[in-house]
Amino acid sequence: MATVAVSQVKLGDKIAQDVLTPLGGVLFNKGKIIMQREQEILHAFMVTYVTIESPNDKKDAEEAAAADKAQETSRDGASSTKSALLEQYDITVSLFKKVFKQMSSGGVAFPILEIRNQLEALLQYSHEYKMLTFAPQNVPTEDYLYHKSVMSALSCFMMAQWNGLPKKDWVQSALAGLLHDIGNAKVDSNILNKPTKLTTAEVDEMKRHTVLGYQLLKNVTAINEGVKLAALQHHERYDGSGYPLGIGSEKIHPYAKFVAISDIFNAMTMKRAYRSASSPYLVLEQLQQDSFGKLDAAYVRTFIERATQFHNGTIVRLNDDRVGEIVFSDRNHPTRPWVSIGGTIVNLANERQYYIEEVLSKSNAH
Repeated sequence: MATVAVSQVKLGDKIAQDVLTPLGGVLFNKGKIIMQREQEILHAFMVTYVTIESPNDKKDAEEAAAADKAQETSRDGASSTKSALLEQYDITVSLFKKVFKQMSSGGVAFPILEIRNQLEALLQYSHEYKMLTFAPQNVPTEDYLYHKSVMSALSCFMMAQWNGLPKKDWVQSALAGLLHDIGNAKVDSNILNKPTKLTTAEVDEMKRHTVLGYQLLKNVTAINEGVKLAALQHHERYDGSGYPLGIGSEKIHPYAKFVAISDIFNAMTMKRAYRSASSPYLVLEQLQQDSFGKLDAAYVRTFIERATQFHNGTIVRLNDDRVGEIVFSDRNHPTRPWVSIGGTIVNLANERQYYIEEVLSKSNAH
């Protein structure tokens, strides 16, 4: 800690002791991050000195938080005691894998009641789901699709809420996320699990999963029409450049628009046999670029804003392996906040060679 003149306080400094007004009232509590507004208030109340954390205090705290995080949990959310969310997640993945194989073999009625019951059990713990930190690691190639589908269910459930859909649509949106790739059950497994880039013919075969999925679901009366359309339309694009029908935005169901966004995000942030997982922040920036003419711009904007809503104090690792603390989030650059590293502020919006590689500590946002 260090007691300094107010004129020496820098943006991003953290107050180490409560700041009192001349009459003894608490102006700022310990832990408050100093930004421009706080500086103006300090001057307005004629405060002359404040006690702030020193760079060593910050560095020690950040490193300790990162070490604690590494001990408590890995990036897939696993901990010494498996969370209720992760338990239900694993059960849902196993069930979806079983259903997928049943559909691949054929001759079995679609077990929609069993799927919906388990999905609802998973969604009871959706408040624990943190989109930027929940990404299973070391998923076997043959299980990739099942994990991506369950994560899409969680993402679409959140998106339905974030975009103000009626409550009756929340579970239906999650179901759309879970079942959007079910048509792959009818695609050659050698293509699905191929560890290298697909040939043009294999890509064409893979694209058939949209129509095949719709055909699997269309006669299941207990499934909402929007869920069926999500299986058919999730590769359609705003400007009509998608497949299989090449339709424009006005004809794409909202569930399919949610799935399109979550499918890209979850696919790119998961490790694959032929590539490493991408930084979730870089993927969000890619989504932002793709929103122009390809994805629903309003849904993408909401997705990015809500996924990056952190409270000050979130510990992150940059792409150069430095560990720091988010001290300010700019609404105009939600994927590039200000990060305090050893007392120095790194504005990622200006220093674009750096980006957040990983979130090391969970926040209350989801």
